[in-house]
Amino acid sequence: MVEVFFFPFMAHGHMIPILDMAKLFASHGVHSTIISTPLNAPSFAKGVEKSNDDLGFRMTIKIVEFPKVSGLPEDCENADQVTSPAMVSLFSRATMMLKEQIEQLLGEYRPDCLVADMFFPWAIDSAAKFDVPTLVFLGTSFFASCASEQVSLHEPFKNLKDESDEFIIPNLPHTVKLCLGQIPPYQQEQEKNTDIAKILIAAREFEMRSNGVIVNSFYELEPDYADHYRIVLNRRAWHIGPLSLCNTTFEEKTQRGKLSTANGDECLKWLDSKSPDSVLYICFGCISKFPSHQLHEIAMGLEASGQQFIWVVRKSDEKSEDWMPEGFEERMKGKGLIIRGWAPQVLILDHEAIGGFVTHCGWNSTLEGISAGVPMVTWPSFAEQFYNEKLITDVLRVGVSVGVKKWVILSGNGNIKRDAVESAVRSIMVGEEAEERRKRCKKLKEMARKAVEEGGSSHSDLNALIQGLTLHQI
Repeated sequence: MVEVFFFPFMAHGHMIPILDMAKLFASHGVHSTIISTPLNAPSFAKGVEKSNDDLGFRMTIKIVEFPKVSGLPEDCENADQVTSPAMVSLFSRATMMLKEQIEQLLGEYRPDCLVADMFFPWAIDSAAKFDVPTLVFLGTSFFASCASEQVSLHEPFKNLKDESDEFIIPNLPHTVKLCLGQIPPYQQEQEKNTDIAKILIAAREFEMRSNGVIVNSFYELEPDYADHYRIVLNRRAWHIGPLSLCNTTFEEKTQRGKLSTANGDECLKWLDSKSPDSVLYICFGCISKFPSHQLHEIAMGLEASGQQFIWVVRKSDEKSEDWMPEGFEERMKGKGLIIRGWAPQVLILDHEAIGGFVTHCGWNSTLEGISAGVPMVTWPSFAEQFYNEKLITDVLRVGVSVGVKKWVILSGNGNIKRDAVESAVRSIMVGEEAEERRKRCKKLKEMARKAVEEGGSSHSDLNALIQGLTLHQI
């Protein structure tokens, strides 16, 4: 029987898909073990317990805990708690201290494979000591990987001066433009020797040295880029997503990720009272923190748009100075629902009343929106989010950009005015173009569901991967 260890980076955006992946592997007869630190283990516990109940005696998922990670501030074992670029470097260096503990586990259990997050590039050498093949989990799309690689190789922005100056990403199947301000600073000359740049360079080398890459995507979504990644970049990869679709019950959807601050039943009851495609869902992920003036502009833009909405506001945003327009919640009563903290996102997106999604373009959220058949307003901030935006708006043509032009780490872009918010929201929710986008989204939704069904592209790729591990051909 094949045994696979899953080693997620300590951030909910990385942990959530790894749990889904472990559940998926287990449902296909693989012994699945998730490696976690003590403070992160509870985030996996309920999902693992539920899956084990469903699987019965056929198969189980285990959690193996490390001792506390050394070198981090007290009670900080998750990147979602990181608040500055300096802390990013500190956190990343501290994860290196897990090396000895990983090797102890691999030496004791000798699994058939280690699936390691891209931010653990050293894991491949640790696994090699015990002849354990290593697969990389990138956590993003084929498109973003291909686009980022071409930007790194050719530096098409090199002679540009102004942040608004545009360039075309070379050697891609589509014409894709970015502006200088949307390029990560670590890809530009002045910051190539920073800790963050070194981490990303090591991650890229890890990708090339590994036994292959697992991608949370499906072939029909981005066929040109799945082919480009495998043929042009010459990298071995398996697409097994959308991983979120392994969560089918109310309980699974409400328990996914952190403990929700919103009651799932109440959310559904509120949405049940609305017409199909009439509610906008707004959520910017679990890391980006908006300044209070930007939250104020969002609120004013939403009100001006006249659209019904569910808006997820981070608790850390709530702690900032008072941002809410006077009387806003009272005026929006019955028309808008504000959730403070963590929301059951998949549960909400899957409801027929949801007709649009304002997103930071993190890949989990992007793919969850696509899987629900919901068009998007794109509001990227950092990481690979600007590439994902281009996939949404220019390649798939299922979204509208709010107009962000600047890459900013850990902070939501705060220069978007209420008029731009209103315009983007109206564009995604009403009119002929909105209906055309919605039709394209519904087709992608059906493709996503067929991909994970027996005989579908992702189901077949997963079977091929497991067979390769069984025959020791990976």
